[in-house]
Amino acid sequence: MKAIIGKKVGMSQIFDANGKVIPVTVIEAGPCVVVQKKTVEKEGYASVQLGYEDVPERKLTKPEMGHLNKAGVAPKKYLREFDLDNAAELNVGDIIKADTFNEGDFVDVTGTSKGHGYQGVVKRHGAGRTPMSHGGGPVHRHAGSMGVIDPARIFKGKIGAGQMGCDQVTIQNLDIVKVDPELNLIAVRGAIPGHKGSMVVIKSTVKTHRVKNAGAGISNNPQKASGRNPQKASARNK
Repeated sequence: MKAIIGKKVGMSQIFDANGKVIPVTVIEAGPCVVVQKKTVEKEGYASVQLGYEDVPERKLTKPEMGHLNKAGVAPKKYLREFDLDNAAELNVGDIIKADTFNEGDFVDVTGTSKGHGYQGVVKRHGAGRTPMSHGGGPVHRHAGSMGVIDPARIFKGKIGAGQMGCDQVTIQNLDIVKVDPELNLIAVRGAIPGHKGSMVVIKSTVKTHRVKNAGAGISNNPQKASGRNPQKASARNK
């Protein structure tokens, strides 16, 4: 698995070789520095902790500064741990840049969705409203009755008004359209969660991609209608 921490720059468009428009999200990925290395002998598993984005020392606590001073790296705003495939080969102080990914790689992007404040059931859950005429009253967008006589309580999971957004969201199986190692930019197809400037995590996708074999969908049964034998079985024609 490969991973890197980045920042959402915004959305744009890229034209492919056939002239088709590809909507992409531009991410400023890295550079990230290895802050801590965990080994099987000491911690029981192999992983690395990456740090991203410089921050003034005054904005960190003393335990955070002690952790970073032990590694000998500059103060970092974001710290995330990853179980990378080459974790055993990396050392504290190594730099991971955007070129760790290549064009055509499939990734999962994790970020924090935009906050919408306190919203009602219509906007938050897509609930329907009551008719707007014939004495509906000022309750057209209300949630309606919940705690009836039996069972005299509200079941867990009932839709209702509340805080909308500001949740951790992962968009899976996005392909990388372009990588710019000089500017540390990665363009992924489609949209990702979060506002401009928000922190995101890019990891290799957990989805499995299988290569389809040519002619895999054609049946070898001569009595079955298919692309190889478009005529139906002789028994059906009689």
